[in-house]
Amino acid sequence: MTSQVPIIAIDGPSTSGKGTVAKLVAEKLGFHYLDSGSIYRTIAYAGRMQNIPLDNEALLLKVLENADLSFKNDQILLNGKDVSEAIRSEESGRGASEVAVHKALREAILGFQRSFEKPPGLVAEGRDMTSVVFPHAGIKIFLTASAQIRAERRYKQLISKGNSANMASVLSEIILRDKRDLQREISPLLKTKDAIEIDTDTLSISDAVDNITHLFSLKSQTS
Repeated sequence: MTSQVPIIAIDGPSTSGKGTVAKLVAEKLGFHYLDSGSIYRTIAYAGRMQNIPLDNEALLLKVLENADLSFKNDQILLNGKDVSEAIRSEESGRGASEVAVHKALREAILGFQRSFEKPPGLVAEGRDMTSVVFPHAGIKIFLTASAQIRAERRYKQLISKGNSANMASVLSEIILRDKRDLQREISPLLKTKDAIEIDTDTLSISDAVDNITHLFSLKSQTS
């Protein structure tokens, strides 16, 4: 698979900052942006709204089949309803990790994910952007950070939004999600051989964005 469209694919564990970084890189370059995790979060959210067990792949596929999922500016619309805030809950995050293990479900949304590949370019982030969805991406990034640092960031984020949070529970949940993402049979989280690792333990968001845009600039000059 090849593409004339510039693609920056970013993978990494939960709360590594890849969503914020990817969005800022896309804005800086004037590219389209794909937050693949929001697709799984929305499926999990829709399933729970219909009282469907998240381990029932057949019923989840029907949910997906009947769902009108679209992205409009910063909004995520499910059957015309803005669910952007609703799917950012801890419950939806856990649910996304649970539904992401289903092979048929992942295959069913592959075409939707790849539809974002259009001029002038795309920045896509998730767990399998570099390995499965866009293996032909010109730039592949693995954005990571220690579980402790990611837990601290998530804890501060929850508190800043007025939510109650327990640091030990947040850390435990991140470790559990890492285990589930790394060990799942279908499209596990991994760093591909041609991906450049960026550790954000001591990097600011702006530093990570600058690093990636600089890599893109160098790539463009040599292409």
